[in-house]
Amino acid sequence: MGRTPHGQTRHKIFKFVRQRLRAGRPPTVREVQQAFGFSAVETARSHLDALVEQGLLEKESGKARGYRLPPGGRERPLFLIPLLGRVQAGALTTAVEEIEGFLPVDVRGAEEDLFALRVRGESMVGVGILPGDIVIVRRQPTAASGDVVVALVDDEATVKTLHVRGGAVELVPASPHFKKIVVEPDALTLLGKVIEVRRVLEPTA
Repeated sequence: MGRTPHGQTRHKIFKFVRQRLRAGRPPTVREVQQAFGFSAVETARSHLDALVEQGLLEKESGKARGYRLPPGGRERPLFLIPLLGRVQAGALTTAVEEIEGFLPVDVRGAEEDLFALRVRGESMVGVGILPGDIVIVRRQPTAASGDVVVALVDDEATVKTLHVRGGAVELVPASPHFKKIVVEPDALTLLGKVIEVRRVLEPTA
């Protein structure tokens, strides 16, 4: 059996620690090690340190049970959501769902309703969505005219602005170099609405 990707393991660890903290039973590093079957305690510690660096946890030094959720009266907890491959902002491209990792988000809604996609193409530059950006998407089967959406047309996915005109549905780019896509309503599957855009200005690698 292949190894579980670090991002998926860290996601599970975060959910485990969060559940314990909400129950008033902060776990120790060794308890995390035992819960996930790590051979070395340092493996558990490295995952927890990474969650602290991401801002998902805080650590009070000198305490075995020093991990806690960030303070501040947060009404909505941070979630880790899957980054699922890429979506075309241009011509349609075959949809492929492949988990690249997980991202922390702080948005309204259920954790399982959110996912992220990395953008390819330049058709949405007019609304500030550039190649390489990551869009956070809320799964929903409908959207209002004018919403930026991720849509599936005959098994091909794209990110565009949704326009509904009478009985016609248009997927409209935000660049004069691309044409709008006109589809029959029954040929369109809405994967979700784009609710956030993220951009890394200084790549880490």
